[in-house]
Amino acid sequence: MTHDHAFLTGGRLTWPTGFRGYTGHGGMREHGDDISIVASDLPATSAAVFTQSLFAGPAVLLSRRHAAGRALRAVTTLAQNANVATGRRGAENAAEVVRRVAGILGVPEGDVLIGSTGVIGRPLPMSTILPHFDRTAERGLDAFTASPEDVARAMMTTDTRPKTATRTVGQARIVAVAKGVGMLEPNMATMLAYVFTDAALSPDELDAALRGAVDRTFNCLSVDTDTSTSDTVAVIANGAAGPVDPALFAEALTGLCLDLTLQLASDGEGATKLLRVTVGGARDHAQAKRVAKSVVNSPLVKTAVHGADPNWGRVLMAIGKNTDETDIVPDRVTVKFGDTEVYPDEPEADTLDTLVELMRRDEVDIAVTLGIGEGEATVYGCDLSAEYIRVNADYTT
Repeated sequence: MTHDHAFLTGGRLTWPTGFRGYTGHGGMREHGDDISIVASDLPATSAAVFTQSLFAGPAVLLSRRHAAGRALRAVTTLAQNANVATGRRGAENAAEVVRRVAGILGVPEGDVLIGSTGVIGRPLPMSTILPHFDRTAERGLDAFTASPEDVARAMMTTDTRPKTATRTVGQARIVAVAKGVGMLEPNMATMLAYVFTDAALSPDELDAALRGAVDRTFNCLSVDTDTSTSDTVAVIANGAAGPVDPALFAEALTGLCLDLTLQLASDGEGATKLLRVTVGGARDHAQAKRVAKSVVNSPLVKTAVHGADPNWGRVLMAIGKNTDETDIVPDRVTVKFGDTEVYPDEPEADTLDTLVELMRRDEVDIAVTLGIGEGEATVYGCDLSAEYIRVNADYTT
């Protein structure tokens, strides 16, 4: 987590001016908070991007409609239950949660975005969720004492740690919370990531900054090639700190999203290593990203990384299966593990020991040059371990 210590109170990260957070237990998990709310005291502008899954859940469908107004000022998240493939009942339950949150905050329902993450195909336990909101309503805004770490923790499913990040732009602050470790192949998007800032920006400026950041960060992330049904990236700006340079804001937002992307990749289900693949010399950025994704998503590459096996043949295989990329010529391709070239110049025998040690590190870098043009992209992922299978084999039991 990247934090500016000037905004830590008692060792805890604080919200930007005008934002407050809440967490509570709604009965979706056995122990610990599983409901969170982050809200702005002031009207705000917003931007959001959502999963492209054909089975997008009721939370996404409702939030898309609300986000279209570009004036969101609150986000609520339910953890452990995705509320997906639950039919009309699921849609009604998502709408009821939004109604309850809006009532607590005293804002229109259309100002509230809802996220839901967890098991697919099970209805929300409204018999415990609604009494929880009744109790919260009695306390009102006095209940809103949660820090960003508290909110990030309440959002977790199989995550092993909460994920937060912060940046500053002039007098304004940006604070983000995120969750996600599996079913991560953003298309966009396949995690929950919410960004809150007291900068003043127009909806168009906010939308451009978010989409640019997402393209270079979250959409360059993959844990297991599977695209979620549920998830969302959103940014809310309440303007309390005044206007900022849009270009500087966009730069800071991209850095913050990259910070979260690396946290998500390194906490991938069962992950022991962060895998970073850079492809250069491509026809364009899009080609570079496609080839890099084919490498980072390859189960054979991922298991080689897990076993610290510098098997560059698997990298070549992953490049070669891009059969539509007819301008890729093997004789022009080079591959490096770290700074050591492994193809086409095969390393000496004594260099293999060095490569094994490199592959044993917590972060492993693979670089490919296609020798076509100037396009470049870096993508992020993790190794594939037996623990990934265990986590997902036992997920609903």
